[in-house]
Amino acid sequence: MAQVAVQIHPIKAFSDNYIWAICPSDSNLMWVVDPGQSEPVIEFATAAKKQLAGVLVTHHHWDHTDGIAPLRTHYGELPVYGPHNTPFNGITHSLHDGDRVTIAGLDFTIIHTPGHTLDHICYLTPELAFTGDTLFSAGCGRLFEGSPQQMWQSLQRLSQLPAQCQIYCTHEYTQANLAFAAAVEPENEDITQWQQWGEQQRAQAQPTLPTTIARELSINPFMRANLPHMLNTVPADMQTEGSEDWQRFAALRKWKDNF
Repeated sequence: MAQVAVQIHPIKAFSDNYIWAICPSDSNLMWVVDPGQSEPVIEFATAAKKQLAGVLVTHHHWDHTDGIAPLRTHYGELPVYGPHNTPFNGITHSLHDGDRVTIAGLDFTIIHTPGHTLDHICYLTPELAFTGDTLFSAGCGRLFEGSPQQMWQSLQRLSQLPAQCQIYCTHEYTQANLAFAAAVEPENEDITQWQQWGEQQRAQAQPTLPTTIARELSINPFMRANLPHMLNTVPADMQTEGSEDWQRFAALRKWKDNF
């Protein structure tokens, strides 16, 4: 099925969340991804003269799901897509790894990306991806439930997306992540350039997202953990045993957690 033209709008929530609004250009309908709050969604939809048609969920954390019940109260029985194995009980359309589903005219492939949580999924097309808290710009989610090996494998799956695939994650963490990336690779000029661009964006209260797979492969230490030199700057007490790619990832994640 051919993809329809859509616009993706960031709706700010809490201090640093983005609820992504998927707006097909040929209708007044919209879908949202990970609505942790309902009020910003309703305000956006009202101002844009859009009707909320459904919700996409990447994982169960409250800052991605707390807005769903009030949105369903406001708009009616909306379809809520999400992982089949989630502890969140508001999913109406359960999704498994490898499922294909058309939402908002986009043909998504669903992949299971455990690491941050065990239920985490991402919604992928060749042109864009909603990665929740798995892949951030210059970072990745903390390992609250999964293992370093699981998260590394999840990031590896995302790394196979087309280079220019646009990555829509759920938090404005880019500048903090880049500060860590610069500590890991102080001579990486791509990181320096992206820091400067990000500072300009944030000074104007503009998002640093979406990013792209190509960019993440050049700046994101967690996507680059397969490179042996990535451990050169890791403090001795953060080093881990072994030289497997996922073990290098584990050392970097441990350092980031204590950075």
